[in-house]
Amino acid sequence: MNNLDKESVIGISALLVHAAHIDEIYTKHEKDLILEFIKSYLSDVNADDILKEAENIEKNSNQLLNYTNIIKKNSLDIKKDIVEHLWKVIISDNSVDQYESNLMRRICGLIYFPDKECAEIKLKLLQSK
Repeated sequence: MNNLDKESVIGISALLVHAAHIDEIYTKHEKDLILEFIKSYLSDVNADDILKEAENIEKNSNQLLNYTNIIKKNSLDIKKDIVEHLWKVIISDNSVDQYESNLMRRICGLIYFPDKECAEIKLKLLQSK
């Protein structure tokens, strides 16, 4: 799998934070899932610091495009991994509302990720819960 640089990981983590916030409940479990994502790409940094930075970016930006442009440039494998992490965060509370589904549809459209594959990832994660 290709590696993402620190700036990309921060931006994508901000998108994960955004996905976690959509239902207006930001849980410790969601934070842990985002930390897991950060650590999977950056093993040599303090993941908590990256998360704090991502939370600040998310708080001060309502531009989804900033985050998706980073993802769009990457391989299908990385896109798939990111979509999987987004779904993990979204379904961590055992429910998916229309805003969360809409967010995923928009993100997948913006990063040119196939809807069918997005749905398969969601289904696989729901079945493994």
